[in-house]
This record gives sequence, structure tokens and C-alpha cells, in this order.
Amino acid sequence: MAGFFRRDAAPSASTGARGGSAWLVVGLGNPGPQYAGNRHNVGAMVAELLAERLGARFSRHRTMTMLAEGRLRPGGPKLIVARPLSYMNTSGGPVSSAAGYFGIPPERVIVIHDDLDLPFETIKLKADGGHGGQNGVRDIITALGTPEFVRVRVGIGRPPGRQDAADYVLRDFGGTEKTRLPFVLDDAAEAVELVIEQGLLAAQQKVHAPRT
Repeated sequence: MAGFFRRDAAPSASTGARGGSAWLVVGLGNPGPQYAGNRHNVGAMVAELLAERLGARFSRHRTMTMLAEGRLRPGGPKLIVARPLSYMNTSGGPVSSAAGYFGIPPERVIVIHDDLDLPFETIKLKADGGHGGQNGVRDIITALGTPEFVRVRVGIGRPPGRQDAADYVLRDFGGTEKTRLPFVLDDAAEAVELVIEQGLLAAQQKVHAPRT
């Protein structure tokens, strides 16, 4: 799976994403090693990869999150990458707390989460709108008091047969999926970087374009 953009892509002058402006990037999931490989934790997996790309390490923060901070490039936008220490369904409190602590408005919050309604390996970007049944996103909307934040939706597909969706999301990725998962995480991380460097519209045009 090819990446969406070159590493040395310059930020668009029309995006408003200026160097020195901070973004809060949140990867959703459940805390604890027993959940680390679950489909529901794919957002947290992307957050881990982003921190690695920034050369940053996570540390516990008073906002009930694990935080890592860095810049995409020298002089570029600052990223505050967060993993809530709450369970998925109560993600709103830590996200709202972190946004308030750093003075980051909702429109500069990016939430990365799993999405049952998208096929595995599919990445979609949106801002505003409903929660689509994703309870972590639902709680963040309530806590922030607005749906106007960016979502990076990482497709995990629907459960096979009659398997319950709640059971499916709390299972680890299957064998074939595990082989492709590193590419999915890489694409999702690049999608986050695109939003920050080039703006949501440009990012959507690249991420949503058919693969060749």
C-alpha cells in the first residue's frame, strides 16, 4: 500500500496550518496490554506510530492521558499526541482535559478511531457530523460540546457471519490482517500529517482518491 504524499511535501499556504501552531492528535483505544492488539485499539496504534515518527516518548500526564510531543519538521507545527487512559466509551474527559490544558480549540483536534462501517485497509477523513455509533467519538462530542473536530476513520470491516460486533472489535486482528496492518497504520499516520500540513480538503482529495 503506497503512501499518500512525499515526506518533503511543503505545507499549503491556504490551509492555516502554520508552524508553531499546536494540534492535539488523539488515538482512541482501551488501556492495558490485554487490549493492545484489538481492532478497537487501532487508533492508539496509529498514535504510537506518530510518536515514533516524531522521535517522542509517551509519558503520563495530569489530563489522564499518555502524551508525546514533537514537530513534523524543524519549525513546523507542534503535535501533542495523546492516548486516553480511560476506556474507549469515556474518552471525552481526557480529550477535553488535554485540549483545555494546552489551549487547543476543537478544530485543531484530530481523533483517530476504528470504524466498523469501512472495509479493512480503508482510511476516511471527516470533520463535524455524527459519531456513527462509535462510542468514544460520541463521548468526545459531548465533552467538547461540539462535533467540529477532525476524525481519521480507520476501517476494520464488519464481523463475519453472526459474530457480535462488540466481541469482534475486542478481538485482535486476524492473520491476513496482521500482515497488512503495518501499511494501514502507516497510511493513517500519513493522513494525519496531511491534514496538519496541507489542510483537510487537500488531505481528503489525496486519501480518498482511488488507488492505482
